[in-house]
Amino acid sequence: MKTIVAGHVAVTATEFVELSLGIDLELFTGPATESAMERAARLDVAREVLAELREIDPEVAAYAESLLRTLPLKRPGRGPRRAVRRPAAVASSGSAVAA
Repeated sequence: MKTIVAGHVAVTATEFVELSLGIDLELFTGPATESAMERAARLDVAREVLAELREIDPEVAAYAESLLRTLPLKRPGRGPRRAVRRPAAVASSGSAVAA
């Protein structure tokens, strides 16, 4: 089943939200990697857009404001930390193995 919003086909749920609400989610959530300077610039623009949204559509503004409090979803190269199991030390019985 196709989901069409304003003449555009939304392929993912994120695209559907962006098309139906008319906001760029990444503007409020941030990309996976950005420098401190890029983040400051993005947040400045997001605050300006949010101020306009509060006047135009308070419900969408509330949603966008909640996005500002979220973290980016993925950071490339930084997956969950996994415990490394090491083999248990075997007590030697006095015998040595020659290499």
